Amino acid sequence: MSSTVHITDVVLRDGHQSLIATRMRTEDMLPICDRLDRIGYNALEVWGGATFDACVRFLKEDPWARLAALKDALPNTPLQMLLRGQNLLGYRHYADDVVKAFVERSAANGIDIFRVFDALNDLRNLETAMKAVKDAGKHAQGTICYTVSPVHTVDLYLQQARDLVNMGADSIAIKDMAGLLTPYATHDLVKALVDAVDVPIHLHGHSTAGLASQCQIKAVEAGCRHLDTCISAFAGGTSHPATESMVASFKGTEFDTGLDLESLKEVGDYFREVRKKYAGFESEFTREDVSVQINQVPGGMMSNLASQMKEQNALSRIHDVFAEIPHVRKDLGYPPLVTPTSQIVGTQAVMNVLSGERYKTITNEVKRYLQGGYGQAPAEVDPALLKQAIGNAPVEEGRPADLLSPEMARLEEASAEWAESAEDVLTYAMFPDLGEQFLKDRRNGTLVPEAIPGTSATDRPVSEGVPTEFVIDVHGESYEVQITGVGSADGSKRRIYMTLDGMPEEVVFDARGEYVRDESGSGRLQASAPGHVTTSMPGNIVDVLVSVGDSVKEGQAVLVSEAMKMETEIQARVAGTVKAIHVGKGDRVVPGEVLVEIE
Repeated sequence: MSSTVHITDVVLRDGHQSLIATRMRTEDMLPICDRLDRIGYNALEVWGGATFDACVRFLKEDPWARLAALKDALPNTPLQMLLRGQNLLGYRHYADDVVKAFVERSAANGIDIFRVFDALNDLRNLETAMKAVKDAGKHAQGTICYTVSPVHTVDLYLQQARDLVNMGADSIAIKDMAGLLTPYATHDLVKALVDAVDVPIHLHGHSTAGLASQCQIKAVEAGCRHLDTCISAFAGGTSHPATESMVASFKGTEFDTGLDLESLKEVGDYFREVRKKYAGFESEFTREDVSVQINQVPGGMMSNLASQMKEQNALSRIHDVFAEIPHVRKDLGYPPLVTPTSQIVGTQAVMNVLSGERYKTITNEVKRYLQGGYGQAPAEVDPALLKQAIGNAPVEEGRPADLLSPEMARLEEASAEWAESAEDVLTYAMFPDLGEQFLKDRRNGTLVPEAIPGTSATDRPVSEGVPTEFVIDVHGESYEVQITGVGSADGSKRRIYMTLDGMPEEVVFDARGEYVRDESGSGRLQASAPGHVTTSMPGNIVDVLVSVGDSVKEGQAVLVSEAMKMETEIQARVAGTVKAIHVGKGDRVVPGEVLVEIE
């Protein structure tokens, strides 16, 4: 076996996902691609993870167009993506025909290496994607999500690696998304894997605990020859060890990468300037923090939780949430904390803390998880929670996707009016509501990307009914603001809704830039009676389950809301008849408002 260490740089995907909320735009990637292409990397990770979502949701870029542009700009370097198995790049399991189509189109548009993982390490959720990668003639990298629990042992990981190789894996990746590996644990695991399987071992580890570079050196000593690093401008903290530092570490040894430090410095200098542009997306929760070894919360999950708590005006209680997460994780059978399980566990922990009662409200995703909708939990779930969440409903024990009927024909029909290609259909498949709006806006020429914090937004239109997002700095404090136009008032005045830290308030602007605040807020009454249905968390309504005149029971779900990509049922507190409904699908709601009246 050659001793040369091969480097995959993740700056175009996981680097900016970890540190600036996946906000880097394609226009800032392309100018440096020629130099990146001449470095001699083993691969560049450029797609997958949250990049697809961020392109459509925030940047208003076609993610498929980004991939094609990067492939043209990087003709000599293999391109890699992160694929969530049967979840693909969305937040649910998709039918096998969707998985096959997505992999085929990704390969055709430029992906050479597919890193395929499942949040639960349920390998049944990788079967279809792995076979599709092999059928496309591309490199299938089977992935083990590393975590620490009473059931996650070296023997378990070895068996999973053997099973992945039998599934056709061309290599095995250790994915340490939270930075839980320690140097000597890394050595023992890598050595065992090198001895157990005859394919290359790759190490992907985040620097959250400050140990990742040490782990990489110990991994190489144990036989690993493939490392993920990130150019220094986007390295460290919740990102990855710096490429330049690791190249320097091995220079002149038997493990020498052969990469040129001067060339890497040029790339780093470029990205240092790019990062300044996105300073408004930086977060204190992406810094190095060894407490991850205690609470096991990945850095990206920390920043998402901070956003949720800030929206609730409860940021001071975020450490209570961090303390709650291990309890929820244990109750759910110790799932590794990676998308989507990190969102499932984290959002439930937020609800437990804010309600003051564990599992007073249980998200739909937790219920789906407990019913086997995401696969098999690594360990036994808490029986009391299982009973409370799903009652006597059966728990599915088979491969979740076996319960799904083919979807592509339906998706093609549903999107026929505005989808122009197979890729467009797949964008719609990943995010139906968001994807539909994106494709319609693209067709109509009305795509408007979010403002980059700190840049001028004076020429950005305020779309009717569609929130435009800003970050405003006032006296050193940052505020996330959503503005939705609701039509002109009189003459020079414009009436809008401004959502500041999760609280929507009606504001009237006139030509002088002054405003008058309407204290009625969203116009909804404040809940004051048992029959007033309200929400415990800010979010958006995704479904209305009742109509005026319907009879409902106490505890019956009447609405479904979404916050941080997780859905929650909003229930009636009393039995009675629905008198009025004050919200519709897509409406923004906050705690305390009357959403439904029951008498």
